[in-house]
This record gives sequence, C-alpha cells and structure tokens, in this order.
Amino acid sequence: MAEAESRPTRPCGVIATKSKAATVAAAAAEICDQLPADGLAMVLIFLSPHYDPHDFIAAMTARLPNTPVYGCTTAGELSPDGWEDNSVVALAFAADDFTVKTQPIFGLSGFRVDEGRRLGNELRQELLRNGGVDDGVFGLVLIDGMCQREEAIMSAIYASLDNIPLVGGSAGDGLRFERTWVFHDGKAYTDAALLILIRTSLPFRLFKCDNFEPTSTKMVVTEADLEQRIVKQLNAEPAAEEYCRAVGIADSELDPFLFAAHPVLVRVGGSYFARSIQRVSPDGSLRFFCAIDEGMVLTAARSRNSVAAAREMLAEVRDDLGDVSIFIGFECILRRLDAEQHQFAREMSELYRDNRIVGFHTYGEQYGSMHVNQTLTGVAIGKRAGAPQ
Repeated sequence: MAEAESRPTRPCGVIATKSKAATVAAAAAEICDQLPADGLAMVLIFLSPHYDPHDFIAAMTARLPNTPVYGCTTAGELSPDGWEDNSVVALAFAADDFTVKTQPIFGLSGFRVDEGRRLGNELRQELLRNGGVDDGVFGLVLIDGMCQREEAIMSAIYASLDNIPLVGGSAGDGLRFERTWVFHDGKAYTDAALLILIRTSLPFRLFKCDNFEPTSTKMVVTEADLEQRIVKQLNAEPAAEEYCRAVGIADSELDPFLFAAHPVLVRVGGSYFARSIQRVSPDGSLRFFCAIDEGMVLTAARSRNSVAAAREMLAEVRDDLGDVSIFIGFECILRRLDAEQHQFAREMSELYRDNRIVGFHTYGEQYGSMHVNQTLTGVAIGKRAGAPQ
C-alpha cells in the first residue's frame, strides 16, 4: 500500500510506494495505481524473488509504456513502512526534478575494464551535452549480485565519470544465493549491470554507515582462489579454524548469523571497510562477498550499536543537507541478519520507516569506486527551496 498522502497532479521529488499483493499482476497493478500517469523520469523497482522477475518487469512496462522502468531483485526490501520481505518497492522520479540517462552492461563474466570506461564516459557525455559541468549529477549502479565482478566494474565506471559520485547495490536472491536479476528495457537480465546517471536541481548527499571498528587481531590471507573469492588459508592455517580462533567462537557455530556478527575489515586509504563472509565450505574454506587477495591483511572487527550508528549518520546528513525528502538506501543483508539475531530488527525497521529510508537489502554495496559489505549506503534527496515542511 502507498503512504497515506494524495497523489499529485504533477509529481515532484521521489514518490515511494510498495505492494505485498500475492500475484505479479496484482502487485504491478497496485504499484501503478499509486503512481501518476505521466510526468515521471523513471521508476525504480526493487523486487523480492517471491515474484517472477520476467513477468513482473513485463507487467510494469505494459502498464507504464511512456516511463522507463529499471531495478533489480533483492534479499529483502526497505519499504516506506520499514523492512519487508516478499514485497515490491517502487521509487518514481519526477521529470520536473530529475533527468535520467542509463547504460546497461551485459556479459559481466567477460567484462573488460576498457569497455566499462568507454560506456561510462559516453553516458556522462550524453547527460552533460546540454547541461554543462557535472554539478547536480550523481550515479546509481545496480549489479548482478552473483557476478563476482563488482570491484572491476566499479573501478572502471568510477574512473570514467570524473567527479560524479556513485552509489548502489548488488542485486539479491533472498538467502538462496543462486541467481539475481537486473531490469532494463522491459526485460530481466542476469550477468548484467545498470549504470544510471541522474541530474537534479534538488540538493543531495551520498552517505555510508556501518557499525564496526577494528581490533588488534590480524589475519593474513595465505592461500586463496581469487576468481571464486574463496579463502583457503589464514595465517597458513585452515581458514575456518583460524577465523574462529581470531574472533573467539566455536567452528560448530558458523552460519550466516554468526558471519553477520563477526565480519573482518580491510584498510584502504586510511579507512576500514568490511569484507563479509558468505558461507563456509565443507573443506573449511571461506567464501567471501567481496574480492580477496593473497597477502591481504584482514582485521577482526568489534561491533557497536547499529541503531545508534544509523541515527548519527541521519543527523549528520540533515546537518549538512537540511530537510530530507527521502533516503534511497542499499543495505547489506548481513546487517539485517545481525539485527534479527540480536533482537533489534524492529527498532531498526521503525527507524528506517520514520526517516523514509527506502531501497533494498543487497549482496554488497557500491560507494564511490568501492564494493563494500555490511554497510548501508545511499543518497539522500533534499527538498525544493520553499517546499512545504
């Protein structure tokens, strides 16, 4: 259901809606009934794998023939009413406030950095052709969450965009980790990514929030399968055994909830970023969500209060931006699992609802040139000058 507010005749800003209807047809109809008939630059769809992705994007495109519809599948949804499952969330961008250009990238398994840079540069030039400098422009990136190429893709795209800030998320598949989908031009694609460049007259700011800090405990990756993101040895010991020793747990406890509570960090440019573990294999190796490398130093993390950290981030953004109309968020599924395990999921969900953090739970987050884990990233959109408070 939509938020309880009247539908504008001429839309402004970003309109957020959701549906939990049981079927594709009913959910697409409910979403579209909540949106203006025209005046939209695009609609972004964040779709639970509960729905068939091909049928849903086809249904949405048929109902909105004059509006571009993009998006991806999720590991959970950040709806206007808080955290959801088995739902679809839609963000509609008003044409009066946003100009949008998109570039799909297909065949990520054979992705070439030079091709990524070329595509990014061409899209930037297309957007800026009539707009001058890059002020007022940001980028959203949606990537197949099973492609294992996010680092190369983000590095190439970021290098081609000069000073345009980037943020985004890796598509999800619930907790199945089998296949994820990205939506473009009325179809659902796997092994694909989507770069969306957005020019806006509204104030905005990118944000990143996590709740971990480094300890003095270090581990070195001494054997790994880089292509598959699998660590076989840490400190020249079997990876799972050494990880358990470092974070002080029993190896019999290893599951997604424990990995969510005990990520490891890497230091890049003076800052720490989480490198989260997806699962343990029968041979005791560890599969990661992010790229790893032999010789990489991993630091055991200490957690702090997630709710307090999120509140601090929200306050900082508002101090900088002023009134915020919506926070478009990309949040790692492991943050949700950690909140559920430690019984503060309801508090986090209510915080997101009260602050209009809308988006989806991911298999990884994009921020600048980085692919990261166990964070909340996104973009806060401010209000028009003189708009009602």
